[in-house]
Amino acid sequence: QAQVEESGGGLVQPGGSLRLSCAASGNIVGVVNMGWYRQAPEKPRELAAVILSSGKTVYGDSVKGRFTISRDGDKNAVHLQMDNLKSEDTGVYYCNAGGSWWGRGTLVTVSA
Repeated sequence: QAQVEESGGGLVQPGGSLRLSCAASGNIVGVVNMGWYRQAPEKPRELAAVILSSGKTVYGDSVKGRFTISRDGDKNAVHLQMDNLKSEDTGVYYCNAGGSWWGRGTLVTVSA
C-alpha cells in the first residue's frame, strides 16, 4: 500500500495563483509517474498535468501555458503551480502516484 497526501488548495480570485503539493510514501519502488487530476461539480475527472518518471510532462488542453508540474529531485513528490486561474478551474484536485494510488483531494475555488 502507498499513501498519497495533497496540500495547498484554497480560495483565490480569478487571475490569481495557487501552488499544490503532493507526496507519495509507503510501498512504492523507485520513481513513478505522478499526476494531478481534477473534477468539477457534476463533471468527470480530467487530467490536469502528469510528470513521468523520465521527467517528461503532459498537460491537459485547458491548462496548457498556465499550469506547471514539477518534481522534487528524484522523490515521489510533486508540485502544481497554477497561474492565471479561471473560474472554470474550480474543483477538487487529486494527486495520483504510479497510476494506482490516489490522494483524497484538495479543493480549489476560483471566485471573486
